[in-house]
Amino acid sequence: MMNDRILGVLGGMGPLASAEFMRSLTLQTPALRDQDHIPAILVSDGRVPDRTAARQGLGPDPLPALIRGIRILEAAGCGAIVIPCNTAHGWYGGMAAATALPILHIVDAAAADLRAQGIEGGRIGLMGTAATLAMRLYEDHLPGYEVIRPDAAEQAELVTPGIELVKAADEAGAYTPLAEMAARLHARGARAVVLGCTEIPLGIAAGPPLPFLVVDTVAALARAAIAWSRA
Repeated sequence: MMNDRILGVLGGMGPLASAEFMRSLTLQTPALRDQDHIPAILVSDGRVPDRTAARQGLGPDPLPALIRGIRILEAAGCGAIVIPCNTAHGWYGGMAAATALPILHIVDAAAADLRAQGIEGGRIGLMGTAATLAMRLYEDHLPGYEVIRPDAAEQAELVTPGIELVKAADEAGAYTPLAEMAARLHARGARAVVLGCTEIPLGIAAGPPLPFLVVDTVAALARAAIAWSRA
């Protein structure tokens, strides 16, 4: 049974990924009626400065805007926060220090999904923004796994354009480059490919299912939120 604690969703990074998180949360919640669903408040603020640009020293620090969103969720009475943006977790420490509320970490959710699919070590592939890869967000939080990733040319030619297409609401156009990169990682021995940017699952969902295991970090984070609500 769900409880009455309110889930806070710090979103807008990007808005479509945040909307997909809410959809995934709704579809995965075991509910028969409206009242069975998790109370949730979404702050979808696309004004948060670009996280990749900030990590590259080409834009302003997004932390003040992230904390501004946290304050809105605190004032609304939320009991925990999720952030459906992988790259924003590069500022997890600063956000966690700014609030007493628990922030459910997206990499922890991805790790739980890997275990649920029977993958508890070995080689996995990782796709994400250039900033997520540069920060080693997954490598430093997934001991026991060998993480392989796109090379610089593949990131520039396939992954980054695919993410940008989803942000521009062209999910169908994003499928081919993103699916191609995932297939390359699988061919290099990845037991599963982590879709470590919340735009990537939207692009992958726009075409035929991939014939190997993937971790949809949007769906995984939604499952973590459901587990929190049921605790």
